[in-house]
Amino acid sequence: MKEPLYKQIYDALHDAILTGTLAPGSRVPTEKELSETYQVSRITSKRALTELEQNQLIYRVQGSGSFVRQKTSRVATGKILFVLPFANDLSLGNFTEGIYPIMHAYGYELLMTPADYLEKTSPQELMQEFDGMIYYASNTSSYYDLLFTCQQHGFPVVTLDKQLHDFAFPAILPDNFEGGQLAAAHLLSLGHQRIAYIFGSRHHPQSVRKRYLGYVETMQRSVDFLTKLDDGRAVLTEAVTYIQDQQITAAVCENDLVAIELMRHIRQHPQIPADFSIIGFDNIQAAALVDPALTTIGQNFAEMGRLAGLKVIEQINQSTDAAREKNHVSIEPATQLVAVSLIIRESTIPKE
Repeated sequence: MKEPLYKQIYDALHDAILTGTLAPGSRVPTEKELSETYQVSRITSKRALTELEQNQLIYRVQGSGSFVRQKTSRVATGKILFVLPFANDLSLGNFTEGIYPIMHAYGYELLMTPADYLEKTSPQELMQEFDGMIYYASNTSSYYDLLFTCQQHGFPVVTLDKQLHDFAFPAILPDNFEGGQLAAAHLLSLGHQRIAYIFGSRHHPQSVRKRYLGYVETMQRSVDFLTKLDDGRAVLTEAVTYIQDQQITAAVCENDLVAIELMRHIRQHPQIPADFSIIGFDNIQAAALVDPALTTIGQNFAEMGRLAGLKVIEQINQSTDAAREKNHVSIEPATQLVAVSLIIRESTIPKE
């Protein structure tokens, strides 16, 4: 689909500003000049200039025209913000075990906060208070306006757990696809064939979809049975009925909390065979404490935290005006996958 005309003008001016073709302080072509150059109406050229102004790339002087904004260097604060979805979330691992040593080694202070902090602060306040941000994305659609402004100003942001495809932020992710493969392969090795994938809800985050695809890849190579992504019966609230109706003997769950809850539901239905096997994902602390202890896919939270800390500091070191002008900002985010591991406990047993 062809871009709107105003967007073509916006993109051309945006690129000229980023590459220095239009230097800070230089005059931007007027609405009339843009209209003549691009053979469009003045309303169209005005819209392009208005968006550039809203994104703080240009400013207007009454009676003189529009000019490229000077790049402003932020004053270093020595502080990095770590944003988590919720305080005391049991499904999150100990990232700080890996982050804190990096912060200490490079002389930064790490401040942790739940995500609602981003609702209470403006992008300008965020960028003045911190040198960079590590953002654990609970979903891929929250705080888009704030994140967009951070990107426009070259503010260092690294995402954890999910990649935000509309932005150029580096991302540190567990290898969720590999995790789905390991889980399904383990259950197949125990003789199970009718292996379900059980979701926590009908909403499937990016990480859960990747885990599911790993399960699909392994199942398709071995057996005919497969849970569909949009099967409304394959959610925790309907799982027992689904298991009974489909004669399922084992389940890969989207995470440990879903797996532990499924174990509780199954205990209340003695008609489900005792050799029913369940595997989770995340290796949260509770996974080893439940009865039976939960087989799970372990994430290396400490390594993810370490890499996120190193990456945000690398971004900070590269975010000076000189570095941006010399190297420019890449539009391709650098994604690092961290290997996961199968942790076998008592919740998975051979099929009789």
